Amino acid sequence: MAKVEYPAEVLALLRELKRLPGVGARSAERIAVYLLQNPKAAPVDLAEALRDCETGVTGCPTCGFFTGSEGCAVCAGQGRDVGLLCVVEQPTDVLPIERSGVFGGLYHCLGGKLSPLDDVRPEDLRIGELLKRVRAQPDIEVILAMSSDVEGEATANYLDELLGTTGCRMTRLAQGLPAGGGLEFADELTLSRAFEGRR
Repeated sequence: MAKVEYPAEVLALLRELKRLPGVGARSAERIAVYLLQNPKAAPVDLAEALRDCETGVTGCPTCGFFTGSEGCAVCAGQGRDVGLLCVVEQPTDVLPIERSGVFGGLYHCLGGKLSPLDDVRPEDLRIGELLKRVRAQPDIEVILAMSSDVEGEATANYLDELLGTTGCRMTRLAQGLPAGGGLEFADELTLSRAFEGRR
């Protein structure tokens, strides 16, 4: 007896869904079946929204955040402190900082981090654009908000050396123990940073 398979169109949808981060075979199947069977799923609306994003969303030429037909929400934001510039790796790093409500300055998204193993070099990132922004306003405070992994540290150290010649003030985000976390779960680097950043 022949094994029953989904139609070719559904198999193509499953292949595309499995390409998404965090979506395995079972999750892709659940999503596909939901889109096919639930009248409220509106798969055509989803397809149109994806098409609109592909054609209409780009990186802001100034800060690198997502920008659409209405322009960049960060650069056009009223009341932002133009004397503060937070440098992050990816545009998605802006969102948790914004949700926290603790920062009201501008951002600069590098588009990644230095990684010789993955062949990501300084010229592959938006470092030249960062230098131009800082040189245009040398009294700015640049906050390096890189991840604490090896590549993030290498990127922060590289930027520290590079921007050190511009005369701008540079700071790094404090790192340490998470709220509600116990000492027994902290690694040596986290504990070291917690002691260094104590106040």
